[in-house]
Amino acid sequence: MFHDLSPAMLARMTELEAIDAADRADGTPHNQRLRQIPPNTGRYLAILAASAPAGQMVEVGTSAGYSALWLSLACRQRGDVLTSIDRDPDKLVLARQTLDLTGSSDVVRLVSGDALDIVAAMAGVAFAFVDANRDVLLACVELLADRLVPGGLVAVDNVISHAAEIPGVLERILADPRFDAVVVPIGSGVLTARRTAR
Repeated sequence: MFHDLSPAMLARMTELEAIDAADRADGTPHNQRLRQIPPNTGRYLAILAASAPAGQMVEVGTSAGYSALWLSLACRQRGDVLTSIDRDPDKLVLARQTLDLTGSSDVVRLVSGDALDIVAAMAGVAFAFVDANRDVLLACVELLADRLVPGGLVAVDNVISHAAEIPGVLERILADPRFDAVVVPIGSGVLTARRTAR
């Protein structure tokens, strides 16, 4: 899977990494930054997605499409399509450029809109990556819990770096009997949860 990274994908990833680093260094306002995951988190998510049972693949929080590129590797290997959701039209323009430049449009479908409404209409989710604003994070995971297939996986980013901004959320998900969950200290901290058969 990682050996299938094309020169175009590597070039776009490097470009987005440089933009993200510059945004963080120059004080670009938080809501205008790319706010993307680091490469090791991308690799981790791709492995999770590739290992998920059969079903839909979902990403909440597209930004410029960096994490979608990593997840596209798993989708291509599985013969699946990732549905990537974002409500920021400017970020979706960047994501469309990312997909077009890397030849990934066939395995990633961009959806503009409110993630809660879109996820509420889904069923049979095998894997979900949630990199959403803190105000909708728990509601999104709650919706996904009832839409994941048994053994389905959900990964939530920033649970260590932004723990103070999501008080009680981590504890609530870890205590939820519908999930077997653990916090993986990679990148900004990824809560990884597997849907039980309950």
